[in-house]
Amino acid sequence: MFQTFDSAGDPAVGEPRVALLRQWLEANGLDGFIVPRADEHQGEYVADRSARLKWLTGFSGSAGVAIVLRDRAFVFVDGRYTLQVRSEVDLDVFSIESLVDNPPAVWLKDNLGKGARLGFDPWLHTISEVKALQASVDKNGAVLVPLDKNPIDIIWKDQPDAPVAPVELHPIGFAGELAKDKLARLAAAIAKDGATHAVLTDPSSIAWTFNIRGGDVPHTPLALGFAILAADGSHQLFMDKRKFSRQVAAYLTQLAEPHEPSEFEAAITALAKSGAKIALDPVLAADRLRMLVEDNGGAVIAAADPARIPRATKNQAEINGSRAAHRRDGAAVAKLLCWLERQKPGSLDEIAVVTRLEEQRRRTGEETQMPLRDVSFDTISGAGPNGAIMHYRVSRATSRKLQAGELFLLDSGAQYQDGTTDITRTVPIGQPTQEMRERFTLVLKGMIGISILRFPAGTRGSEIDAVARMALWKHGCDFAHGTGHGVGSYLAVHEGPQRIARTGTEKLLEGMMLSNEPGYYKEGSYGIRIENLILVTPAQEIEGGDIAMHGFETLTLAPIDTRLVQSDLLTRDELHWLDSYHARVLAEIGPMLDGETLAWLEKATAPLPHDAKI
Repeated sequence: MFQTFDSAGDPAVGEPRVALLRQWLEANGLDGFIVPRADEHQGEYVADRSARLKWLTGFSGSAGVAIVLRDRAFVFVDGRYTLQVRSEVDLDVFSIESLVDNPPAVWLKDNLGKGARLGFDPWLHTISEVKALQASVDKNGAVLVPLDKNPIDIIWKDQPDAPVAPVELHPIGFAGELAKDKLARLAAAIAKDGATHAVLTDPSSIAWTFNIRGGDVPHTPLALGFAILAADGSHQLFMDKRKFSRQVAAYLTQLAEPHEPSEFEAAITALAKSGAKIALDPVLAADRLRMLVEDNGGAVIAAADPARIPRATKNQAEINGSRAAHRRDGAAVAKLLCWLERQKPGSLDEIAVVTRLEEQRRRTGEETQMPLRDVSFDTISGAGPNGAIMHYRVSRATSRKLQAGELFLLDSGAQYQDGTTDITRTVPIGQPTQEMRERFTLVLKGMIGISILRFPAGTRGSEIDAVARMALWKHGCDFAHGTGHGVGSYLAVHEGPQRIARTGTEKLLEGMMLSNEPGYYKEGSYGIRIENLILVTPAQEIEGGDIAMHGFETLTLAPIDTRLVQSDLLTRDELHWLDSYHARVLAEIGPMLDGETLAWLEKATAPLPHDAKI
């Protein structure tokens, strides 16, 4: 099993560990310390060694910050985790704050007194984050103190070792471009930015650039490390050599000079002393790197990670691989949904469904000689009120039975060597209420709206996010998460910089993959989310139009539960899209099914009555 079901948080850990931290702070003349949910690479998943926020507070979500002062302690989370944090954190020790409405850089202005000294680990905060924190403390006369050692690492006596999972080569048939050609492209981009060097701190960028994959963090095939790319082609890679087989070592040595991670700071220092102009991405690079460059006479060039956009715009091999992965994955999901519909209400719990789905993905991969490598994130398996917790993580302590009259939300994904998947389906257990059907249909209208959208070159995700919300807004409803995130190619299931959200400032380019996942959540009752992955298609002329328009190709192939669709709320165009989508699902994954499952799929993808009047 790739997914475990132990209770994620332990509220009992807070008080004694906070007490130890406060003792250290007092002994070192500090009034507080800030603990982000981050490692040196700023990735979504962190190795066990870097799970400092969870160790200190019990909070296990993917985004959060703690601030511990001499007499108070706080945990900051966003809207996805407002319910989860209260079940995982000792509320007698920590107060809860909003990471969105009152982030630390704002909160500090009103809560840190003049002369107060707040410590931070510059390896765990980006250049942009530290700039915002510094501006905040400057306004009230407090002091931000970078520390050479992280106090959590000092008081965490049984802290795990750094991971050393083997590195594997990513075949050219899946990568679609040789690493030497990618490096040549990036070297040219570095020179164009006016830099002599650029530092890759994001392991996804390193994996993509060098055509390698690893296993250092959960659910994303990454090998942790750093790279210094040079405009003149003299690249350096900093990665624990225990991860390399002879074949991998020989391959990487042809592309870059290999070094141990312990040599990274010295290499940056040496380049800075030589007068190098080093490009650092302000939203990805640790502030420690800025300090090393500037303190040693080098120049920092603020520039985006040169691999981010090339990585996000998939080539034809990556697109073809994703299509194949989604066909297999859709067949596995269809088998699961067919099985689920046959089960008696109250006979299954959330964990049983997760286990069954992973088994179906594994079997389908074996049958097609493309094995399941991992799940792409911990499956969200939420029955009834648990479905209303947007990023709910099922554990043995929280697993509920799937009861009649409730909705069940299943958000899952898989990692295959040819592609990464992410799909959400919401199904009724027994008879749904009229309210459930109406809300589901409003969410569906938003998902279809994105699916059929045409948009001109240069459009940003923030400009189309409202399309997914319009039907909900008309009924006084909304959802507290973005409509879509970027998706990698056998890489991170949540990939930047592309997104469909109010914060989606990146232009949507041909070849970018994103999720399309509006939702609705009624606290204490049920949750609804419908999610497909989509691909930005080439701009095409529209008959009678003036300019070419991009669109989206839907990659995900699995039926949407029509028992929850109130068809008279759909327009003719929306009904046509749904029927066409289901016909495509049947045509593409039907040949991979047989017997009872194929008969079920034929029924599940049957056209709906066209009651629409518009």
